Amino acid sequence: MTEVDVEHQIKAVERKLGTRIIDAKEAHVVTISQSYDTDQDDLWDAVTNIERIPRWLMPITGDLTVGGSYQLEGQAGGTVLTCDPPKNFTATWEFGGGVSWIDVSVSADGPDRARLVIEHIAHADDHWEQFGPGAVGMGWDSMVLGLAIHLSTGQGIDPSFGEQWIVTDDGRRFLALSGEQWRTANVEFGTDPSAAREMAKRCLAAYLGEEN
Repeated sequence: MTEVDVEHQIKAVERKLGTRIIDAKEAHVVTISQSYDTDQDDLWDAVTNIERIPRWLMPITGDLTVGGSYQLEGQAGGTVLTCDPPKNFTATWEFGGGVSWIDVSVSADGPDRARLVIEHIAHADDHWEQFGPGAVGMGWDSMVLGLAIHLSTGQGIDPSFGEQWIVTDDGRRFLALSGEQWRTANVEFGTDPSAAREMAKRCLAAYLGEEN
């Protein structure tokens, strides 16, 4: 099984919360960012090439051009809204009957390094009030981890790796640390610390399958 330096990966990721007006309503913006040892063109290819995305994320079908639709196997689907290679694309993120948006940017980050910034934009709902930003943020943490493994090894990840790893001690520690980081971001955003703590506890329990 692939070795993962849990603490290193958690520290390598930047997380923050903000707001944006979309469809004439205020929405939460969950932002996750990581710098990788590769160049901008390669990172862009990794996150937009339909043949390569399954090597670090999950199987995907569809048409990844503006106006085209995509579907991640067992996850979200949506429509590509804009694309400005090799810098940025936006798309809808449709899952479980809800619609949110992703804004993905790739940029050079020094010699032979490139940075990925993912903004997940969603209107506040009961799901947010219950679980907080970790509901989407912890999922993105797992996704950028997969990308880090792929870019550092050049290899594809076995599709069963995530499910097998997340129930190991390292996998559970990764989720717990991710949840704690999103709790901190929630407090920095202005959420009451006790409320943020309860959101994070419920979110981690849901990810671990330990809901009451």
